[in-house]
Amino acid sequence: MAVGNLDGNDFTVIGEVARIGRGNNTYDDEKVYIPITTMQELFPLKGDNIPQDALTSIQYRPTIQNDDSAASIAVHRVIAQNHGFDPSLKDAFNEWDTIEEAHLIGIIFTAMDIFLGSVGIVTLGLGAVGIINIMLVSVTERTREIGVMKAVGATRRSILAQFFWEGLLLTGISGLIGIAVSAAFMALLQAAFTDKVPGFDPPRIVPWSAALALGSLTICGIVSGLYPASKAAALDPIEALRRE
Repeated sequence: MAVGNLDGNDFTVIGEVARIGRGNNTYDDEKVYIPITTMQELFPLKGDNIPQDALTSIQYRPTIQNDDSAASIAVHRVIAQNHGFDPSLKDAFNEWDTIEEAHLIGIIFTAMDIFLGSVGIVTLGLGAVGIINIMLVSVTERTREIGVMKAVGATRRSILAQFFWEGLLLTGISGLIGIAVSAAFMALLQAAFTDKVPGFDPPRIVPWSAALALGSLTICGIVSGLYPASKAAALDPIEALRRE
């Protein structure tokens, strides 16, 4: 066990708590915890009319996670009994309910997730529409090429396989390039602002979200390429060659 010195008093360090601070917000990571009796003996609160055993705050954790209704009633009852006031008085002392605070923050972040998710879905839909239009026009303009391929002996299956791989490679590679560019940009933001701007939390790529976007756009590209190619491959070679 390590030994530390606090205001001229030696203490034995019996353990460390996990770090919870982020960025420059390391206040909670810099706390030192000592027994309350030791605190009252060595570091009593000072001031007029303050008893030696006075405390500035009490923190407690309910036995039922995320439900402090019973614990709050019990705390109010004990404090009221020790200080001689009615436990039903809500304003007898300042109280900060971290569970309720976390619940409110959770609601805010859920609303933000829904909003940003909706924006992402709309953006993804617009991207899919753009890919579909490009593939439809591209394959439709190659109807004569498909006619030539059929005239020299290409089967319908081989024609569809060609357009399948073209759609897969075009959308897949372009999607990977986009993810790589985004990752590089986020890396630059992290290098430029992390630990330099207070409270800055750099954006990060969520793997499942990137995979979902890449997969859905790739499927759109493949389907939009196969559909016109299938219709063109079903035409008679002479009819396909006549198409402009």
